[in-house]
Amino acid sequence: MQVNKSLQNDKLMRYIKFVFLLIIFSCNEKKSATVVVQTDFGQKDGAVAAMKGVALNVSGALNIFDLTHEIPAYNIWEAAYRLQQVYPYWPEGTVFVSVVDPGVGTERESVVAKTHSGKFIVTPDNGTLTLVDDIESIRLIDETINRREGSMNSHTFHGRDVYMYTAAKLASGEIKFEDVGKPVDRAAVKILYQRASIKNKEIHGNIPVLDVQYGNVWTNIPDSMILHAGIQLNDTIYIQISNQDSVVANLRAPFVKSFGSVDEGNLMSYINSLGNFAIAINMCDLAKAYKIHSGPGWTIRLSKR
Repeated sequence: MQVNKSLQNDKLMRYIKFVFLLIIFSCNEKKSATVVVQTDFGQKDGAVAAMKGVALNVSGALNIFDLTHEIPAYNIWEAAYRLQQVYPYWPEGTVFVSVVDPGVGTERESVVAKTHSGKFIVTPDNGTLTLVDDIESIRLIDETINRREGSMNSHTFHGRDVYMYTAAKLASGEIKFEDVGKPVDRAAVKILYQRASIKNKEIHGNIPVLDVQYGNVWTNIPDSMILHAGIQLNDTIYIQISNQDSVVANLRAPFVKSFGSVDEGNLMSYINSLGNFAIAINMCDLAKAYKIHSGPGWTIRLSKR
């Protein structure tokens, strides 16, 4: 009787162990089977749906999410910004596809970048990786093996035929990173821009993007640099905004905690949701009012006087 009870306990423990390992395996599979896509295609036609169809033909178990398909046409810089804005929040194993590719069909290279955080980015190497600061290694996509069957004569839709196909194979585990192609022995192509810097408590930075829904002006200046310049809540900040060395606006705004800290229609500066310095007119469109845009050529200079 005692022997039977011991055998039953042993079987139960083995069953529990099996279920536990199965759960872990399933969780790992799910984490590594996610593809996140951004393009400048918009949603007016079937381009995005075609890409997703290619991925699901590789593996029906893939989880496919949209980052955005509203990148302004041909705007590689904004693709770079949106990518770095989002990718840190996704789990290890996520595969990103970024297709803003005005050079499609030319000699520009197609690559997969692996980050130190264990994520992958499938993209043309045309500047999209400019703001990804934790790239571990890059591999050139070997299109002789990582390209949708029957697409060799198609030269204008690599997003469907090369990038999404390769991403799906990588995310599903059909290929490993080493199977993408040969290593690239150089850094990714970079777009030049003004990095955030401080000298004598005057801060210089870039306006990488607008908070487009509201017209707020975002910068790449981190909150730590604001503190280092001695700026505190309710201080007045003097701001100069330029485009390619031509001054567009000179502003003076209080540094406040949030939008409710000033009356409607008043200028303000604050730390945005990404932890960077930003400027706004409460309940109004600052960018429209002062004809401010964004991109690598847009710079900002600020100080407390």
